[in-house]
Amino acid sequence: MRIFLGAGLVLALPAALHAEPLTFDAALERTAREAPSLKASASGIDAARSSAIAAGRLPDPTINIGIDNFPVSGPPALSFTRESMTMARIGLEQAFPNPAKRRAERTRAQAGISVAEAGLAVEAQNVRLETALAWVDLYYAKRRLAQLQLLDQSLGDLQATVSARLASGSARPSAALEPDQLRAAVADRRSELAADVAKAQARLARFTGDPQADVSGDPPILEVDRAQLVAGLALLPSLQALDAGVSAADAETELARADKRPNWRVNTSYGRRDPAYGDMVSVGVSIDLPLFAKRRQDPMIAARASEAERARLLRTAGEREFAAALDGDLADHAMHHQRLMNARNTLVPLAKRRAELDMASYAAGKLDLGSALLSTLAFAEAEVDALAREADVARDAIRINFTYGEMRP
Repeated sequence: MRIFLGAGLVLALPAALHAEPLTFDAALERTAREAPSLKASASGIDAARSSAIAAGRLPDPTINIGIDNFPVSGPPALSFTRESMTMARIGLEQAFPNPAKRRAERTRAQAGISVAEAGLAVEAQNVRLETALAWVDLYYAKRRLAQLQLLDQSLGDLQATVSARLASGSARPSAALEPDQLRAAVADRRSELAADVAKAQARLARFTGDPQADVSGDPPILEVDRAQLVAGLALLPSLQALDAGVSAADAETELARADKRPNWRVNTSYGRRDPAYGDMVSVGVSIDLPLFAKRRQDPMIAARASEAERARLLRTAGEREFAAALDGDLADHAMHHQRLMNARNTLVPLAKRRAELDMASYAAGKLDLGSALLSTLAFAEAEVDALAREADVARDAIRINFTYGEMRP
């Protein structure tokens, strides 16, 4: 189903309210440069990559300084020279975690980078989508406001007609008030549409960083291809983020398993005694003994394995959720398209014909002015509603393509 997102002219607001207008593509490009959330996510990737440099490395060595065998009683008490075993000692110790643990730490660090990169992809997709929707909302809000302004301008000609009839005595005096009443009703509607313009502009400014953001040009022409969208579901950034979460959980499980393997440490020390006795050197190795794994390591392994299984189930649930959401969005898109065709082919032509007939009846003296004006207002509202329906179709096409399709960052 090919959807053409409307064309048409956008009436310019006062120049003081405008900054440099942005085309659809220019708004997306500016958002990619200016969005603070994207810069924050990129900083998260830098942090993860920096942390990965240290992952799996040997810990820093430890230096030990002390005094051994210092006497505190007996004849040599409090003497550094009368006890042959008293010595000043300096030593160095280096820990060697088991290779499996170091590999698991490196794997976990790489998984952390993947998680950060997936988070950036998800955020970039969300920001692009919201920017595109804000641009389209501002575009159509301005078109709806412009359409209503055309009605307001036509009321001036109608006021002249009523004044001429009043002067000739062919219209009742109260008829002079009816154009003003309609103009007041139009003013209320214009206020609502002006608020829509302001809100859409504020949303666009949020992502582009331009406080006076404005639109230029027409929306893109997008095609919605269900088969292609379904085939590409596995490539969605959100699902890839869940895949990265699975990898991170698996890395945590492997790290927990590595704790069952012993780590070891090497230490050496040099002891200086009184010159009459000679100095001493010591060398040793210490090894961890994971003898109580059932109460220590095994519960942690089971916990990490459960977290990994949870991550896999969330991945499966996420894929089903996106598949269902795609079907729902496609159904809404088809419904909005049918409503747009109904407005273009039936509702607007009928409202226009009725307004013309009622104004002709008023001109012939067969209908009061109030009823004719209500028909005119209904025609204007029908055209505004048709633009709102066109905006719904445009939003659907953008949301579907930017969420499920190839228009990803």
